[in-house]
Amino acid sequence: MSADQLPLSVRDGSAVADFTADVPAERYDALLAQACELAFADPAVRRLEVLVAAPDWPRRRALHRAGFRLDGVLRARLAGNPDPIDECHYSLLRGDSVEGREAFTAVMNTVTARKRVIAHLLLTDADGRVCALETTFKPDYELPGGILEPGESPREGLVREAVEELDFPLAVGRLLVVDWLAPYLGWEDAVELVFDGGVFTEADALHADGREIRAVHWLEPAAAEAVMAPYAQGRLRAALSARAAGQTLYLEAGQLIS
Repeated sequence: MSADQLPLSVRDGSAVADFTADVPAERYDALLAQACELAFADPAVRRLEVLVAAPDWPRRRALHRAGFRLDGVLRARLAGNPDPIDECHYSLLRGDSVEGREAFTAVMNTVTARKRVIAHLLLTDADGRVCALETTFKPDYELPGGILEPGESPREGLVREAVEELDFPLAVGRLLVVDWLAPYLGWEDAVELVFDGGVFTEADALHADGREIRAVHWLEPAAAEAVMAPYAQGRLRAALSARAAGQTLYLEAGQLIS
């Protein structure tokens, strides 16, 4: 590729800029600005796309400065030594802002970390037994709850999960535990919240859905811990302690921090 401009190809209203040649990093901004001007000079072009190796942060930062949004990552797209390299797919639409607060927010919203949020409910009966759900997709048991949908509040997500899993809109009380989850079994890191569901006196009202939940169990705390994953064991202990003390506790990977 010439150092004077980025080659462009156009198909079906999308332009693609080749941003792979060895050019000085101080020219990245000017080359991208020129590519945008040339691409959108064609009224038929709706979007400009650029693909760049995921580890190539100088080029990626130049794309961020130019207002490009990250659309996604193509796994193992490029040959590497010794392993294949992921490739990032960026785009800029004709009407996208490229300056000011709106542009900054739009770009950063696509490139900064997005953590999953998981919400569970500590539910006990009058005898202090813990409601633990036996799932159909893994051997360890869970408290009622699950992963939130995009844009869903933790309380809304808990009520939705309770209706889906147990056919009952459980009440959500105060926050007991915040736990940062380290990457685990193929999952990226996440944040888990455990809320107080209080003392539940209608055990017969909870019905396992049979799809994700095989059975509902009411177990002594020690017995519940024994059938939970290691991180979940720490959360259960912390949640019970936080309820008794009227506190909210912070954990990392199931271990009490404060």
